[in-house]
Amino acid sequence: MSTVHETTLEINLKSLEHNYNYLKSKIAKDVKLMGVVKAFGYGSESAEIAKKLSALGVGYFAVAYTQEGIALRDAGITEPILVLHPQSANFEEIIERCLEPSIYSEFVLNAFIKTAEKLGQKEYPIHLKLNTGLNRLGFIAPELNKVFEYLKKSDAVKVKSIFSHLAASEDWKEREFTLQQLGKFRKMAFSIFQNLQYKPLLHIANTSGIINYPEAAFDMVRSGIGLYGFGNDEKIDENLKPIGTLKTIISQIHELAPGESVGYNRAFTASEKTMTATLPIGHADGVNRQYGNGRAGVFIKDQYAPIIGNVCMDMLMIDITGIDCKEGDEVILFGGPQHPTVFAAKGNTISYELITGISQRVKRVIVEE
Repeated sequence: MSTVHETTLEINLKSLEHNYNYLKSKIAKDVKLMGVVKAFGYGSESAEIAKKLSALGVGYFAVAYTQEGIALRDAGITEPILVLHPQSANFEEIIERCLEPSIYSEFVLNAFIKTAEKLGQKEYPIHLKLNTGLNRLGFIAPELNKVFEYLKKSDAVKVKSIFSHLAASEDWKEREFTLQQLGKFRKMAFSIFQNLQYKPLLHIANTSGIINYPEAAFDMVRSGIGLYGFGNDEKIDENLKPIGTLKTIISQIHELAPGESVGYNRAFTASEKTMTATLPIGHADGVNRQYGNGRAGVFIKDQYAPIIGNVCMDMLMIDITGIDCKEGDEVILFGGPQHPTVFAAKGNTISYELITGISQRVKRVIVEE
């Protein structure tokens, strides 16, 4: 890892490659892996992530919203891109930029077909989202006949894939529910095959599904969090490498006398002589207030320094008593000696929220080491 001179999120593409290879080892060679690069590549840098995954052989990408797909196109990504949660206001842009929409309701299907017909499209690729129990987006079984009616009336679209989303594939206590989801998915997909008279791709497995339910790989799997180094399970995490390391530096060091306080609302008061350091990172950067007041800490030269007082918008303070350090020294919040999952847990949250919450004003640096 390199030494930084400002607040930086280091993104290690070698770790990304390691995670990709591990996940690929869990599926058959003929099963495709879709790289999910929504939310700025889970808080990292979506374009660089997509370029690396493309070089590794990923032939399909997924994003949440249209503008995320447009950003990838602007960055030169040419592979198919599934937009998981498209809005009708963006349908013309989706077609103009060769993005592929998830179709999850009659309203969306009708609106997209009309847009595709208006723009003179023939067999434009769409993806049917089925609701098998997550109850977030998707068609339920009784709605499929209506879907077939729309598809028979127009040749403007063609179903590229049929997919769903597992609700609890990481939780073995919910294994029965997951198996029920898989059963519903198979039954609904078979019904669609019979009516379409051709076979679109099938995919339902997320990262945890890849690991825990190999029988659910079908034609393609989707990995998001796993590519970034997290497996929703300590044993799986041991086989993955978090790609991001959040670093900053010491801006200023203070010596507090007993009775002196630190920060807003005087949330920390020294009971004895205390050395503190101020860091140029705060809740506007994604290190939220729940990490303050001793709940979480950082590392300086492999030594732990707790966060003291309330986290500010642009700064936070740490207790460096007994640590040999100086202004300008590097500080690691997560990555390196502290796994992001451990840091997140200290703030009573999960890795997803932590890594996707890192502000875009934090400098991103790509490394391959």
